[in-house]
Amino acid sequence: MAQQAGKILPVTPLERPAFWATFLGWGLDGFDYMMYTLVLAAVIGAFHLTDASAGFLGTATLVMSAVGGILAGTISDRVGRVKMLVFAVLVYSVFTALSGIATSYGEMLVFRGMEGLGFGGEWAVGAVLISETVRGDLRGRILGIVQGAWAFGWALAVIASDLILPHAGAAGWRIMFFIGILPAVSVFYILKRVPEPKLWTAESHQKKATRSSVSFFKIFERPVLRRTTFAALLAVGAQSGYYAIFTWLPTYLKIDRHLSVVGSSGYLFVVIVGSFLGYVVSGYVNDWLGRKGAFFVYSICSGLIILLYTHFSISDAVMILLSFPLGFFASGIFSGFGPFFAELFPTEYRGAGQGFAYNFGRGIAGFAPFFVGLLAVHFGLAGGISIFGPASYLLCIISLLFLPETRGIDLATIGTGPRQRAVGAKGE
Repeated sequence: MAQQAGKILPVTPLERPAFWATFLGWGLDGFDYMMYTLVLAAVIGAFHLTDASAGFLGTATLVMSAVGGILAGTISDRVGRVKMLVFAVLVYSVFTALSGIATSYGEMLVFRGMEGLGFGGEWAVGAVLISETVRGDLRGRILGIVQGAWAFGWALAVIASDLILPHAGAAGWRIMFFIGILPAVSVFYILKRVPEPKLWTAESHQKKATRSSVSFFKIFERPVLRRTTFAALLAVGAQSGYYAIFTWLPTYLKIDRHLSVVGSSGYLFVVIVGSFLGYVVSGYVNDWLGRKGAFFVYSICSGLIILLYTHFSISDAVMILLSFPLGFFASGIFSGFGPFFAELFPTEYRGAGQGFAYNFGRGIAGFAPFFVGLLAVHFGLAGGISIFGPASYLLCIISLLFLPETRGIDLATIGTGPRQRAVGAKGE
């Protein structure tokens, strides 16, 4: 089985352990996070929450995930990618399971916030680990396949909810959270099979000799401040557009368009399949068109689909069809972040740079649903979505103009000297 997988997947035997570790991590990450959206109605009923209180649970998770990503990325520059990945997986799986024993809103808020801390840390460290392990010419497509694991986790969450929630009564949502402990099992595989990347090991020995400072502060120094700034804005744009779509679009289609298909398992699976293919294809597009070209294509298409949803009458049948490109482009754009951000920063502070840029975007994007709601007061929900969503993807396009193309770069060549200017890539 392993030999067959090796023939299908573009990874070598040396790259395979890191690939499966991050693939499992992302997939179980998706399972844990999307599970909450599926049990939210039951949680609201159990604790008699208002919509605002329930919404704040989601916001707390996202904000803490931003904090977790920044902290985990920075700490991984010091202690290692593998150790920090193990810690992040343990945190998000344990606190997801603890959510199942919550007896009050306050306890649930704490557990969900801590789950977010590990959730954000897992992506930040996993993306760096796999980026530093795989070959530069295949980095995009390999990270695209890894990113596709999120869709598998999402699908498993939907299947679990269909099997458990209708039959377990009032305890169904608690059982769902208990299942969230399963990712902890992957820790044994990670510790036994996954080595630290040679790039980090070499850099670690050098740092011990020079007693270098905390990596987080270096991403704001002059040689890389421009990259840090516009990479973070790119992440703000893509994630704001995503949260605006997937938070408000189901409500808009149900209430304004009266489409009964939205929220059904059939609809969700079409979106999930679209998301998976979007992730994987985006990885190949990243290696074909380059990092910037892929982001341009996915940003433009995502913005256009939002306009299509909000300005044209859509029947249930057409809705099912359009949910595929919705998942394909709005989700697929995320496959570019892993390789692109890893290629923007030197090994010495790659974890800090990648962790900050992506998770700063996540933290700011957590307010996207709120701003859509503000716009909806004056322009209606369709107007709010159609203004904010495309504007978010326009921010992506503008940010790309100030970033270099990095496709295929050897991560070991990225330095901070006056000639390299922390680059080693085209465009600066």
